[in-house]
Amino acid sequence: MIRSEIIGCGSYLPERVVTNAELSAKLDTTDEWITSRTGIRQRHLAADGELTSDLALKAAERALEAAGVSAAEVDMVVLATSTPDLTFPATATKVQYRL
Repeated sequence: MIRSEIIGCGSYLPERVVTNAELSAKLDTTDEWITSRTGIRQRHLAADGELTSDLALKAAERALEAAGVSAAEVDMVVLATSTPDLTFPATATKVQYRL
């Protein structure tokens, strides 16, 4: 029987943090207004030139480490995003190739 199994999970956030206070200094808004309507207090912003596949690769490396396996032992990478590097090819192919 062929089956699949999730054996590790990884995540990564870009280093740059943008707070509501920082946004309030540039826009006509306040931390309280943003937080009360969205629940968001801060967000992470990718660096110039940092693509979705770069972020996903770091998360994939952490997932491999958590699972205790090498990239050669993985048959497939599944990546779901609404912000791909390009429309085609799929961003997951870039991550799997770089692993």
